[in-house]
Amino acid sequence: MSGGNLKRTPFHELHLRHGAKMVPFAGYEMPVQYKTGITAEHEVVRTAVGVFDVSHMGEFEFSGPDRNAWVNRLTCNDVGALEEGQAQYTALLTEEGTFIDDCIIYRFDDRIMMVVNAANIEKDWKHVVASKGSVNARLKNISDEVALLAVQGPTSEELLQSLTQVNLASIAYYHFDVGQLAGTECFIARTGYTGEDGFELFFRPAHGEVMWNAVASQGRALPSGLGARDSLRLEVGYPLYGNDIDDTINPYEARLGWIVKLQKGVVFRGMRALEAVKEKGPTRRLVGFHCTARVIPRPGYGVYLNDHRVDAVRSGGFSPSLGRGICTTYLPTHSVNPGTVIEFECRGKRVEAEVVKMPFYAKGTVKKP
Repeated sequence: MSGGNLKRTPFHELHLRHGAKMVPFAGYEMPVQYKTGITAEHEVVRTAVGVFDVSHMGEFEFSGPDRNAWVNRLTCNDVGALEEGQAQYTALLTEEGTFIDDCIIYRFDDRIMMVVNAANIEKDWKHVVASKGSVNARLKNISDEVALLAVQGPTSEELLQSLTQVNLASIAYYHFDVGQLAGTECFIARTGYTGEDGFELFFRPAHGEVMWNAVASQGRALPSGLGARDSLRLEVGYPLYGNDIDDTINPYEARLGWIVKLQKGVVFRGMRALEAVKEKGPTRRLVGFHCTARVIPRPGYGVYLNDHRVDAVRSGGFSPSLGRGICTTYLPTHSVNPGTVIEFECRGKRVEAEVVKMPFYAKGTVKKP
């Protein structure tokens, strides 16, 4: 998109006031970093608390008596296992069992909300509408009606608890509650994309400035951009649609077989194809590797095993926590063990790298069960 066609989030003017460097991303003008820089923003999320504007994400709302059963057939994880106030990582799949998108489901008492990737909003919406058929459910794309801030880091609970009467300590990982924060009605989810403890706050865009100032003013949470968000999620091995997963890759290849519930009691889109993949085993798997030289691997660099190109770098960059280049790629399943030596091509030269166990960084404070 050209600059004039880019959408803006409710926090656009606040980003500019904080000296953000704005870039096009998924059809939006978004902050890639602030004056503090990517490394400082990355490190503050690992040690204290940062805040990300993620209002570019898409949100769909499903209501009506058949909503739960229908979404269970639409996605590969088990919506039927969710309690009210619980969230679930899952995916929309093709008939071939590959990713249309990965997403998060939030189950309310009277509705379901699905959060999808910003670049896929239009595609995903067409898919869910086409899948509805005669199901007794109401579908609404509420993406433009929701502002979303991710407050992430080991002191995020302490910060947010000072702004709300909701007992944040009682919200378990991948659960949420509804209430007021900074005088604003919102729902507060203990989810995130950094590997650290944290919350995502969903509320009306009209309250954007009030919420931002409550969270980020007076030296509270450090405003952080897309650059730090990417390095944080890569260190902990969280996939990025368009890099690590896409419509040519299935969950078993991506090491996400745990979100596939073949025995949940309903037939879901892509299920038959995934049954065959599980029976035979995938022919390739996503692996992480780090560089043995002082080179930063970038997405698209060719990856070679025994002098044969087998894939390209999917996600790659510099890890501030580890002080070295890290990246992901797909390798044949017989070559995925840690210690396997591969090469990637950088500026016309082959650089040696070594497969390592993922996640690259395992010291995060995220409160998993």
